[in-house]
Amino acid sequence: MDPLTHALASFTLQRAAFPRLSRAATLAVVLAGMIADADLLSAYFGPSAYLTFNRTYFHSLLAALVFGLLLTLPFFSLKPKSPETQISRATIFVAALAAALLHLVLDACQTSGVELLWPFSPHRFAFDWLPSLDLWVLGILLAGILLPAISGLVTEEIGARRKGPRGRIGASLSLAAVILYIVVRSVLHGDAIAALQSRTYRGELPRRVAAFAESSSPFHWHGIVETERALHDVEVPVGPGSNFEASSVVTTYKPEPSPALDALRTSAVARRFLQVARFPKATVEQTPGGFHVILRDFTYRVDFDSRQAQVVIDTDPSGRTVSQELIWVPNLRGWIK
Repeated sequence: MDPLTHALASFTLQRAAFPRLSRAATLAVVLAGMIADADLLSAYFGPSAYLTFNRTYFHSLLAALVFGLLLTLPFFSLKPKSPETQISRATIFVAALAAALLHLVLDACQTSGVELLWPFSPHRFAFDWLPSLDLWVLGILLAGILLPAISGLVTEEIGARRKGPRGRIGASLSLAAVILYIVVRSVLHGDAIAALQSRTYRGELPRRVAAFAESSSPFHWHGIVETERALHDVEVPVGPGSNFEASSVVTTYKPEPSPALDALRTSAVARRFLQVARFPKATVEQTPGGFHVILRDFTYRVDFDSRQAQVVIDTDPSGRTVSQELIWVPNLRGWIK
């Protein structure tokens, strides 16, 4: 999820569940809900660092606990202005931890996934329910913050007395709406998966399928189907009146076995890439000096993330690796091979 959505979600959580926190404590909660995205800075150090750090160490349950503790520590040295306004450090810690965990939950609902159990397990949890930028979630959170603020101004203008902390009801309704929206998304995702699994593609049965969320509508999904000989790219409509046509797929055939592919499988760079790639696709091109192999993730068209890596390997005619490197995908939107 994008940093803005995480900030709004953390602020909404604070208003709904911990409305009496001070401004400093509220800032700490918002930071706790955003700090995991600091691993995005790894992109500036190259694709290898990005694959190593993005959605891994900082996006774990252990990291959420550490972030909660670190952002609570400053409050042990701060003295409240009056005993009546004192909020316990335990409450601030619980609020910060809740925001950090909310960050993990939202990111786990996406395609890239998160390594929740690091350092005990490298498994990535990715439910594919939400897109990288969900305009619906963003709109719900903004409405839950802005509408109560506008309503409060009107209430103050007419001199009415406000009951309870400002914005708590709106924030609570906003969080409930986001939870309901994610539940609906999960149900529709299951429908999309069932539709993909129930068809044949170019005469072949699916071996693996995935349905990825699109920001425009929860009723429109992007499907990837792997069969024995090919990868298939297909749009999947779900919901009332939807009509899924498996014949409209865009098919990309897998390369034939070759010494170049054997070199790819034994490459340390490729093995590192395959730990992250959901649907890896190799392209083999014969050159005067041997073979040029490119390995990319076939799901690149889903979120148009500019930070996508690819493996490039050159071999001699016998398949012996001459060079191997991990680089950024150039002109990502234009790659349709």
